[in-house]
Amino acid sequence: MNPSSFSVSDALAHLQIKALNEMQQASLEINKTANDVVLLADTGSGKTLAFLLPVALLLKENQPVSQAMIIVPSRELALQIEQVFKKMKTGFKITCCYGGHLRETEENNLKQAPALIVGTPGRLADHIRRGNIQTGHIETLVLDEFDKSLEEGFEEEMAFIIGSLPVLKKRILTSATEALEIPAFVGMGQPAEINFLKGEQSLALAVKMVRSEDEDKSNTLFRLICALGNRSTIIFCNQREFVEQVSAYLKNEGIPNVFYHGALEQQERDVALCKFRNGTSNILVTTDLAARGLDIPNIRYVIHYQLPHTPETFTHRNGRTARMEASGTAILILAPHETVPSFISPEPEIISLPEKAVLPQKPDWTTLFIAAGKKDKVNKVDIVGFLSHKGKLKKEDIGIIVVKDFFSFVAIRKSKAGPALQLIQSERIKNKKVKISIAK
Repeated sequence: MNPSSFSVSDALAHLQIKALNEMQQASLEINKTANDVVLLADTGSGKTLAFLLPVALLLKENQPVSQAMIIVPSRELALQIEQVFKKMKTGFKITCCYGGHLRETEENNLKQAPALIVGTPGRLADHIRRGNIQTGHIETLVLDEFDKSLEEGFEEEMAFIIGSLPVLKKRILTSATEALEIPAFVGMGQPAEINFLKGEQSLALAVKMVRSEDEDKSNTLFRLICALGNRSTIIFCNQREFVEQVSAYLKNEGIPNVFYHGALEQQERDVALCKFRNGTSNILVTTDLAARGLDIPNIRYVIHYQLPHTPETFTHRNGRTARMEASGTAILILAPHETVPSFISPEPEIISLPEKAVLPQKPDWTTLFIAAGKKDKVNKVDIVGFLSHKGKLKKEDIGIIVVKDFFSFVAIRKSKAGPALQLIQSERIKNKKVKISIAK
């Protein structure tokens, strides 16, 4: 008997998924009997659903208390899990807690205890210390991407959080790294292990390389992007400073792009990822922060502008492409003094670049920023109606819409942006005058 009326088949229908993969099915079965579970699986293999389904099955209805918690290493991963859980339409409330935005917003959401809380270690620990999260009934804990949380130095906060959960009965730990020592503070006895780590690149992934004639690889990168055309591409650098330098160089050469790293404010991160997902920019320049936890479909190329230091980093970066049966290509750029890292085998095929660089076609979309969101009772339907009626846009001129708590982003066809903005500037959404502009 399930404690709730939650149905796995209903959840899959809401997610428009026909069937679970082998790893998700194994997780569902083992979690029925084991209290402690370690799930090892590659990035992009569907781990989120593999733990959300067992968690949802354990939630009890009509309980005005928090029953489960998920700890993750990054705010993006927290938001992604929240989004998947909401799409499952379980009937249970979830609240997402992370740094970089107003704590008061979360405090309000926590006043009526959510059944499930997902968040980053620092913010969750802060809420527990302030008494905003009541931990007395939390029986289920998920430590997602636990290896990454340890890498990021969250051990102390996680130890505090777990020590604050007095009635914990079930622990699920996920990792993309096999050689993982589980610290004593986690409290796992003899966990059941599900190991779906392949330790190899996807069969759909091709690995290639380009040799740069100069130590400064920026011109080689520019020529490579021109050769690849306007396909969805992530460029990885090892440091934040390089991310901004590379982004500025490409912009200066006429290639639109967005950049993303850990020092950005939350809204800046949201804008960058939104523009990349919705086609306003085909190129994302980033650190390894984007190597995990970001669910961005249809990425065709991963470029290692600065070489990865470890096989794990190489695998996680490449995990952004060739996902879920799609094909993709990872490309290393090597300066004259650089050699292919020993953990990359066989040696990648060399790409030769055309002598003449032709700029790729610019994206067809631009992103509108609307200063209204969920907390203003604005949803996607409202935005489509507003842009159709007041902005005279056709449905095909409106792309991906993302509604956050206090603001929204909408992709619209670039050719229609100017006239539409003029028409809607003095108009109201939900009887409220709001700022609308091209997202910076």
